[in-house]
Amino acid sequence: MMRMPVAFAPHGGGPWAFVKLGWEDQPGYKAEHESLFRYLESVAQLPKTAPKAVLVISGHWEEYVPTVQTNPNPPLLYDYFGFPPEAYQIQWPAPGSPALATRVRTLLADAGFGTAEDAERGFDHGTFIPLKVIWPNAEITTIQLSLVGGLDPQTHLRLGRALAPLRDEGVFIVGSGMSYHNLREMFDRERAIPVAEAFDAWLREAMAKPAAGEDGRDATLARWSEAPGAKRAHPREEHLIPLLVIAGAAGEDALDLAWSGTFLGVRISAFATA
Repeated sequence: MMRMPVAFAPHGGGPWAFVKLGWEDQPGYKAEHESLFRYLESVAQLPKTAPKAVLVISGHWEEYVPTVQTNPNPPLLYDYFGFPPEAYQIQWPAPGSPALATRVRTLLADAGFGTAEDAERGFDHGTFIPLKVIWPNAEITTIQLSLVGGLDPQTHLRLGRALAPLRDEGVFIVGSGMSYHNLREMFDRERAIPVAEAFDAWLREAMAKPAAGEDGRDATLARWSEAPGAKRAHPREEHLIPLLVIAGAAGEDALDLAWSGTFLGVRISAFATA
């Protein structure tokens, strides 16, 4: 089987792709919505052959140890607040896979991680919103893996490296987050835009490096907090850390800029292997 790619995709804000949120009057929002929606649609075409399953690492799930979803029929977690009623009626009934969850735990254990499983957890909106755009018919077997509490960069790079064998087993690994995530400043464009542009420029440069080496991609990402505007772009880094898992899973493969645009005027980017 051909090796599966890995991808880091921005998941936008709340249920943005399917519900009117009152942002439609923001300057340029219609074009932004269209651009991100079309990019997410294109993610289904990244694998050269159809994946057997998708493993998602979302910025909306953290546990003390890497925890894998084992529910064969995961419900949806409407883990957002203050949106119209239709935001809580979205459906995306993709099947889970206890067998894949077991395989994930085995790989992580072999790499020295303690692990856990959650038989009740459903898909959070970091999974079901972008994946409903990518696979609207919910036909793709999907499971989630949590981030690790503390959000240590090296831990998540190592986590990704442990997951890399899945790529040769038909599993498409997707990180779902945002390359800029400061909700307090995001709606203040005058403050947010320069910070997002500076951090995104640094991030694109870091991602273009070869993976290995003291100044390589992975080592640079591990020092992300030293980047221009880093702690204003990510006051808390849970939406960036899925990218580090993806970088680890990419191994020596290049992670190219797959899409770059704006969301509410603020620069965000996506990355993927070929």
